[in-house]
Amino acid sequence: MLLLEGDNMRPVERIKEKYKKTKKKSLMVYLVLRILVLICLVLEIMKGNFNNAFLCLLSLLLFTIPTLLEDKFQIGLPSVLESIVYLFIFSAEILGEINNFYGHIPYWDTLLHTLNGFLAAGVGFSLIDLLNKNSKKISLSPLYVALVAFCFSMTIGVLWEFFEYTGDKYFNLDMQKDRIVTKISSVEFNENRENKAIVIDHIKQTTIETEEGTVVIRDGYLDIGLNDTMKDLMVNFIGAICFCFLGYLYILNRDKYKFATNFIPMKEGKK
Repeated sequence: MLLLEGDNMRPVERIKEKYKKTKKKSLMVYLVLRILVLICLVLEIMKGNFNNAFLCLLSLLLFTIPTLLEDKFQIGLPSVLESIVYLFIFSAEILGEINNFYGHIPYWDTLLHTLNGFLAAGVGFSLIDLLNKNSKKISLSPLYVALVAFCFSMTIGVLWEFFEYTGDKYFNLDMQKDRIVTKISSVEFNENRENKAIVIDHIKQTTIETEEGTVVIRDGYLDIGLNDTMKDLMVNFIGAICFCFLGYLYILNRDKYKFATNFIPMKEGKK
């Protein structure tokens, strides 16, 4: 790991020095995105939209995490991986939330969740592969390493869905995006209280009576996030499977599939 003389400088200064001598490509991505986020922050403050301004500040904070992790745990993030992480944060928070790419661009959320599954599998793969390579007492098969990476990725995906559900449940957000559906099946509609679902199909309109008045949902029934959650987990699954297959091949032949190292965190000084 790169340390300054005396190892007595502040973490921020050490990080700056490290960037100067190593990550030229990812540094350029970092600087460009940081400038764009700062511009967005100023514009949102001028508009008086402090919720979005908070998201900008959160993005700036998240941008520092890759380098802080490198500095703290002495790991090296490949430039490609680090750049993808920065772009992922920017795409999710600035483009997705503030500019509503989730609503305007079809499959934007799906793309990000698929990428998340791929990247998380890479992190999980790195953790177990480092242990496998540096321990004389442990010798795990390539299939086992890939399986652990897959489980790690899926766990991250599930924890994120827990986070989305918490936001919707307790803070009245809509992180688990609602969808209009025209068909539902439920045992709640079974008048005999039997464990047999009653299917309601071709729903044209749903009427909701509240104390404040009546709300009409046109063209169907409102699904409150179940379809979105399951879709997110399924594409996370696909992303994880793609990386685990690549990681499996990489362990079998590290020279032939060396390009996989672009997505795998490494111990500093290791290849």
